[in-house]
Amino acid sequence: MMELLDTHQHLLYGDRLSYAWADDLPALAKRDFGVADYQYLTEDRGVAGTNFMEVDADDYQTETRYVSELAGDPANNILGLVSSCRPETDDDFNAWLEECAELPVVGYRRILHEVPNDTSQTETFRRNVRKIGAQGKVSDMVFRADQLDITHDLAASCNDMVLVLDQWGVPNVASGKIEDWKTAINRVANHSHVIGKLPGVLAYCTEGSANLEAVKPYIDHMISSFTPSRLIWGSDWPVVNLKSTLPDWIDIFPQSVGCLSIDEQTAISNGNAQRIYGVTL
Repeated sequence: MMELLDTHQHLLYGDRLSYAWADDLPALAKRDFGVADYQYLTEDRGVAGTNFMEVDADDYQTETRYVSELAGDPANNILGLVSSCRPETDDDFNAWLEECAELPVVGYRRILHEVPNDTSQTETFRRNVRKIGAQGKVSDMVFRADQLDITHDLAASCNDMVLVLDQWGVPNVASGKIEDWKTAINRVANHSHVIGKLPGVLAYCTEGSANLEAVKPYIDHMISSFTPSRLIWGSDWPVVNLKSTLPDWIDIFPQSVGCLSIDEQTAISNGNAQRIYGVTL
């Protein structure tokens, strides 16, 4: 069985935090998706450890502090956190990096596919992202497919650090239109310091067609563009629930990379992530 390091585990605790973005999503709104739920779904499925991925909580600092407490319990199997941050402003940015240096934070992310395009295009934003790299930490990027030119520009301006492209560049799988996305992905992948992440984009499929056939062309192109040495795996649970399930995505993944060598499969499933985020299974 393939040993997986889930680099994109979301946890939602509605009793402690609010998530305005989920309010209009019945599958996620006003519900808890905690460690115990995740462990139940992944039992005997090869998940050897996780990195928590920030969930755009309304109070992202409280989110990071709380999940850091969860990570302190070895039974929860959380190896590190990718915390939210606000690089677009200097207000308290350095103070937040200093606080997170004392927590199990291995990287940072600013949600960018739901904010104005110019958010990441200022020198303030890019200077602060470079501060993340100067600390030896990773910056995850999440842009829509139509924003991948902006991704390219950000990567070019932060070329002395590791950047991770989340959600495959958010392709519109449901539309079936892949060629423009492929061209844009090639351009981003030309930056050797950018890593591609393969989380459960089954959520972007049409209802009833969240399957291997729908996502295989996208996975194949990510492999071709980034190569197995620059790809990592993730679940995107519970967002994957919008059109599928976490067990389904775990089952699909080994089928999608079965043509690769064992060493290449291992690199994508856990080896690259351990190296990039500095965690150990």
